[in-house]
Amino acid sequence: MNTQATTAAPINSSMRWVRWANLAFMLYVLLVAVSMVSSGFKWSVGEQAKTLFEFASHPVAGLMIGLVATSLIQSSSTVTSIIVGLVAGGLPVETAIPMVMGANIGTTVTNTLVSLGHARCKDEFRRAFASATVHDFFNLLAVAIFLPLEMMFGILNKISSWLVSPMMGAGDMSMKGLNFMKPLTKPAVGLVKGPLEAFGNMGGVILIFIGIALIFIAITAMGKLMRSLMVGRAREILKSAIGRGPMHGIASGTVVTVLVQSSSTTTSLMVPLVGTGVLKVRDVYPFTLGANIGTCITALLAATAIAGDNAAFALQIALVHLTFNIMATLLIFGIPLLRELPLKAAFYLSDLASKSKIAVAGYLGLVFVAIPGSILAFTA
Repeated sequence: MNTQATTAAPINSSMRWVRWANLAFMLYVLLVAVSMVSSGFKWSVGEQAKTLFEFASHPVAGLMIGLVATSLIQSSSTVTSIIVGLVAGGLPVETAIPMVMGANIGTTVTNTLVSLGHARCKDEFRRAFASATVHDFFNLLAVAIFLPLEMMFGILNKISSWLVSPMMGAGDMSMKGLNFMKPLTKPAVGLVKGPLEAFGNMGGVILIFIGIALIFIAITAMGKLMRSLMVGRAREILKSAIGRGPMHGIASGTVVTVLVQSSSTTTSLMVPLVGTGVLKVRDVYPFTLGANIGTCITALLAATAIAGDNAAFALQIALVHLTFNIMATLLIFGIPLLRELPLKAAFYLSDLASKSKIAVAGYLGLVFVAIPGSILAFTA
């Protein structure tokens, strides 16, 4: 027995190192993929950039694009990483800001779907559905407050520009200090780009799709690897922090989401715990706000892959995502009246949903399909 125990430890240790190596490789793949999206965008769009951006130039249309894209892909990290690549390719920051806000709303549909697993028991479902939708209503309220402010005053644009300004070169946007990633990613991008040059401008479109596919693969793989490496540590953080006060809840939500690389995963973990009565909706509310902040790490990592004229703008849009979530948490959770609104809305909707499942279908269809679809159709 002792011999088996001693031989098992090195095997587990070696497997752990293999997983860490795989994680490092997937991080590299993510950085290369973002560079591919950026390069492909510049290559395929060229002088037609202004025409292409006209569709998303209205902030509400941009918001809906981010919402729909994240609802379909089920990963705000993936969508924001793609947006970072698009900004590096020439998409204006002011056009991209509403898309980032939309990504925040779109990612919350996962929790709602998870809550349906408790549909057999009325009381469990009411608690689970309230736990899932409190995240939705917080993000909807955050957008309702900050999108009009952004449209009128450009608050997030100005703050993120100020944050990124120390990293810019004197008088230009070269960001020479962050160009250390270019020698690492350029060979891999060139390897894929070379054979596509035969397709002309269509090669750029193909490069964008390859980059998006690789972003999706890399983030999914990173999430699985981080969960397998950190699941014990993440569980310990949850046990020690949830229910110990709002600040602990926000901090633990941020840390756990950074560890598992997915806000959908961390907030979805809470739904069954609330459904079965282990935790209360009010306890997990601050945790979901921390998850919003923690998920920004992926876009910030993706921004380090960008070099050249638009590198500062790529970092700026990643900082917009972080600034938006921090400011929304401080404002909404900091003011008692605003803090209660997502909770009251979630409890009201969960009561309706527990009485009739039509309310669930109506809510999902309205917020994630009908409203975005009709707005996109109207703006087109």
